[in-house]
Amino acid sequence: MGTTVKPYQAEGSKKEQVQQMFDNIAHRYDFLNRFLSLGIDKGWRKKAIKMLAAHQPKRILDVATGTADFAIATLEINPEEVIGVDISEGMLDVGRKKLTEKGITNIRLESGDSENLQFADASFDAVIVAFGVRNFENLEKGLAEINRVLRPGGVAMILEFSKPKGLFGVIFSIYNKTLLPLWGKLFSGDNAAYKYLPESVAAFPEGDEFKQIMTSVKYNNVTDRRLTFGICSIYTGLK
Repeated sequence: MGTTVKPYQAEGSKKEQVQQMFDNIAHRYDFLNRFLSLGIDKGWRKKAIKMLAAHQPKRILDVATGTADFAIATLEINPEEVIGVDISEGMLDVGRKKLTEKGITNIRLESGDSENLQFADASFDAVIVAFGVRNFENLEKGLAEINRVLRPGGVAMILEFSKPKGLFGVIFSIYNKTLLPLWGKLFSGDNAAYKYLPESVAAFPEGDEFKQIMTSVKYNNVTDRRLTFGICSIYTGLK
């Protein structure tokens, strides 16, 4: 496991600081996602949804839903109900406004902690997380909770940043350490948030190490698929 990385150089748990950070940047989060990823993040979600479609989930939970982009993307596969949970009310408020503007009624957003989900065992056909698991304070506990609320045979699908290799990896690392924090600070007004992002990616146990963690908390048939030269990975595991 990597070292614990927190957004702010201050007292308080990682969970508290992550909540504060996302509350601080919620008003610019969607814009910065599109800008800093050059819009590629939309394509990653579309690929994940195509993979999810094979499981035909009817009830989906989106953990660390943020402003609900991934939850909204699931509507392409016609689920009966989608619930998104997040610890940041600031992000949820942005997501709720988005749902209202789009006239979406079968997605519900709730305040919720990934490590203590307020749902019964075996409640969902699929649980999805986009770029959220590296923010968990206790990764194993969060993954175990996701497993708990999945029905037998249900699928967990996790999108997370990876560390690309070779020359592209060097370029990506330079971008992450220089331009990304600079632009993030300029547009979000939070000096620490976009410095935390590359640090949290660097500390995250990616690839085989993450798959082993998923296996250790009782997921079966764990796989990963790398996208865009290895910047992003889609991990899947069955209960």
